[in-house]
Amino acid sequence: MRIIITSFAFFVVGLLSAQQVEKPVNGSFLLDNATLVTVTNGTMTGDLLIQDGRIAEIEESISPDPETTVIDCQGKFVYPGFIDGNTHLGLGEIGAVSLTQDYNELGSFIPHMQALTAVNPSSVNIPVTRVEGVTTALAVPTGGRFPGTAALINLHGYTPEQMSAGFKAVIMNFPSSGKRGRWDRRSEEDIKKDAEKATKEIDDIWEKAKLYHTIDSTSQAQGKKRIDYNPQMDALMPVFRGEASLIINVNKKNDILNAIKWVETNKIKAIFMSVAEGWRVADEIAKAGIPCIVGPIMRYPSRDSDRYDAPYKNPGILSKAGVKVCIGTNETENVRNLPYNAGFAATYGMGTEEALKAVTINAAEIFGLGKELGSLEKGKIANLFVSDGDPFETKTNILQLFINGWNIPLESRHTLLYNEFLKRDPGLSK
Repeated sequence: MRIIITSFAFFVVGLLSAQQVEKPVNGSFLLDNATLVTVTNGTMTGDLLIQDGRIAEIEESISPDPETTVIDCQGKFVYPGFIDGNTHLGLGEIGAVSLTQDYNELGSFIPHMQALTAVNPSSVNIPVTRVEGVTTALAVPTGGRFPGTAALINLHGYTPEQMSAGFKAVIMNFPSSGKRGRWDRRSEEDIKKDAEKATKEIDDIWEKAKLYHTIDSTSQAQGKKRIDYNPQMDALMPVFRGEASLIINVNKKNDILNAIKWVETNKIKAIFMSVAEGWRVADEIAKAGIPCIVGPIMRYPSRDSDRYDAPYKNPGILSKAGVKVCIGTNETENVRNLPYNAGFAATYGMGTEEALKAVTINAAEIFGLGKELGSLEKGKIANLFVSDGDPFETKTNILQLFINGWNIPLESRHTLLYNEFLKRDPGLSK
């Protein structure tokens, strides 16, 4: 038995040693003679210069200095990095091992739980995601009524702080007035009672937030220091005061309408998430001026009576009604499928241009980072990729990827395994 274990250990070591992982490279890079899909200023043929982590120049022709690495992009396309607005990326690793699942903490009212602190920079899911052109993702906690504070992360860094993209938001799961799924056996009366109880819960929390705000403001005005410790209410104060957004997870038609009323009554700066039946009340959402993180797009309809393509059409209907839309996959391992979620939206009414905005500039603007991310513009952070075609098509390959100006190797456990076994040693001789 010892011999078998020892042999297996040597095999694993040998396998891992063969899988040499390249390091990201920082420096000055010139993407030469590329088709630049800027998103905000049309498409042009020219050069793009990356320096000090940002886009330094975009011109028809740029003369590089000797320190600049020139990358020939003849016949290639450059896009801004894709942004996924709803993921558990970095918060979950192995579904069967609960210790690796950090997106669902105990408790219903825990807005102070910071998703960023739980992000695993070494997650094997991150390289898998990057190879599809996704450079940024919102790491979202789930669970109770206020499950925590989501964090936008760039998918490169050795620590969560290095990965932070500069946006955080408290998450609220709005009370649902419908069945939770096919397995839900509650009666209509029980569903109504549960919804009323949940609505009273959030109203009570907001009344407490109002009182806490009054006490806190009075203490500050008098120059006194509060002696109580209430991290939950401290986390809600920026939302209550209109200084930060509240992301509200809501899906059913009636729940969306109720959420709109609740937001308007409490004067909240809101972002809706998921919004499975947004297409039913698109005009009402547009009138309220609430942006939406829609998705996943590749899903079943929310009602058995709906057409099969209702989820595919949802973002397009919302966008045409005037709602600012970005797309979220609600995935952990398969965030890499973000381009294909957008591709479905494009095909079923949204159009390629708006679908591209939904995973780039719209997402950046919804998260308050429109001046930093989401398009190819001089001065913006160099989150971008080079491809050999339309990134919404499965046949397209991502050839180069940059995050914060770092040239990221397009390696993942998939590419390493592929290369390892493509020309494998035939094994030990008999």
